[in-house]
Amino acid sequence: MLGVTILVGFYFLGYVLHGAAHIPLPANVIGLILFTVCLFLKLVKLEWVEDAGEFLIKHMLLFFIPFVVGTMVFFHYIGVYAVQLLVSLFASTAGVLLVSGWTVKLMNRKGEKQSDSR
Repeated sequence: MLGVTILVGFYFLGYVLHGAAHIPLPANVIGLILFTVCLFLKLVKLEWVEDAGEFLIKHMLLFFIPFVVGTMVFFHYIGVYAVQLLVSLFASTAGVLLVSGWTVKLMNRKGEKQSDSR
């Protein structure tokens, strides 16, 4: 129960900071960043939140139910625009893969040049 309390506390802390400081990030992301920082600084011990995290991961499928129900509302539009959706899905996936691959290739070349010059 302590782990859930800690996780919810960090969520609400992120919510308060988001509202008070007008940080341009979602409240849950702010809370997650604060939680991660506290884990690294050993202010929160992993053992305190490990059971709660395992429970949430085990039941993660439940968190996607609202998304699936929302998709069903727009099912007609998905059918009408299926070709456009599939083309944009595959094109964007291919684009990300190409750009990522080229970036890694470029970074490897720079790393090899630096190691050769030493």
